[in-house]
Amino acid sequence: MRAAVLEEHGEPLSIEEVDAPEPAPDGAVVELEACGVCRSDWHGWQGDWGWLGLETQPGQILGHEPAGRVAAVGDEVETVTEGDHVAVPFNLGDGSCPRCQRGHSNICENVMPLGFIEQAQGAFAEQVHVPVADHNLVELPDGVSSVDMAGLGCRFMTSFHALAHRADVGAGDWVSIHGCGGVGLSAVHIADALGANVVAVDLKDEKLEKAESLGAVETINAEDVGDVPGEVSAITDGGAHVSMDALGIATTSQNSVSSLDARGQHIQVGLTTQDEQGVIPLPSDAMVMQEIEFIGSLGMPPTRYDEIFRMVSTGKLEPEKVVSETIGLEDVSDKLEAMTDFETVGIPVIDSFN
Repeated sequence: MRAAVLEEHGEPLSIEEVDAPEPAPDGAVVELEACGVCRSDWHGWQGDWGWLGLETQPGQILGHEPAGRVAAVGDEVETVTEGDHVAVPFNLGDGSCPRCQRGHSNICENVMPLGFIEQAQGAFAEQVHVPVADHNLVELPDGVSSVDMAGLGCRFMTSFHALAHRADVGAGDWVSIHGCGGVGLSAVHIADALGANVVAVDLKDEKLEKAESLGAVETINAEDVGDVPGEVSAITDGGAHVSMDALGIATTSQNSVSSLDARGQHIQVGLTTQDEQGVIPLPSDAMVMQEIEFIGSLGMPPTRYDEIFRMVSTGKLEPEKVVSETIGLEDVSDKLEAMTDFETVGIPVIDSFN
C-alpha cells in the first residue's frame, strides 16, 4: 500500500509502497477515506516529545485522525464488522486496564498513541491497523462523510472533552481560547455550542476571522496587544471563567492562566515543543491566592463520542466547519512545513491516498 513515511525529522516524508497491515486477532484494518493533518503530527515530524518517550523514529508512518471503512477484522473481534464506517481515536486503549474499565481509556495505562510509535503505525497511508477494535473503533452516524469527521479522532473530540467533561463551562460563561489552530478553532465552536461567550486569541488575523465565523464574540490579535490577559479582563469585566491553552508554548499557557477571574479554570490541552520540553513556569502564588484550577486534558474516551454525535444530529455542532481544505497524500509534507510558521487555518484533510 502507499504511505507517507518519516525518514528524517523535519525533512519531507517519503511517499512509498509498504506492506499492507493484517489484522491481529483482536484488531481490524481500516481502509482510509480521510485523515486530518494535525499539529501533533508536526510535533512527531519535528522529533519532539522525547521527554514523554514519544520521539518518532525513522520508518514511522504518522497520522492519527483517520476515518474510513473496516476492510478486515481478526478472529476475536465481536462487534466490528467489515464495511463499518468508523473513526479512530488517536490514543488507543487496551480496554482492560483499571482506567479503561472506569471509562477513562483516553489515559489507558498501556496507551498506544496512533502514529507515534512503531507498534501503532499511523494513517498517512491507504490502510491502518487498529488493535482491540471492539474497544477502539467508533462507528460514525449515517449520513456523515469521512472528510467531515476526520478531525474527530483528535482535535475536535479533544476540545469537546476538555470543555464539556474536564472543565465546568456553563451558559453565559466567558471562555478564552489561546491559539486558534485546529484544536483552538474546534474549541471556539464547541464552547459557543455549550452556551459560552468566547474570546479567541491568536497572532493571525485570518485565524481570528475564522474564529469569529465559528462563534467567537470577541477576538484579540496578540501581536497588536501588549497585555493579553489585561485585554481579556477588560472584555470579560474581570477575567474569563474558563481559559484554554490550545498551543502549548510558555506565552500562551501563561496568558491563559493570567486571563482568568478568581476561581477560574485553566485547561492545558497544547503539548510543548523543544523550547519548553514539558515544563512551563506559571504564576503559582497568584493561582493560590485566587484559587485558580489547573486542568490537564487529553483526548476523549470513545465511549462518549455519542455526545458529540447527538449534537451533530441536531445541528448544534458542525465539525466540518473546521475543515479548511482537502489534499492528497503527497501534499502532507508541505502542510507540515506550513505549520512551522502557523500558516495553516483549520484542519487540512487528506482525502486521496493513491
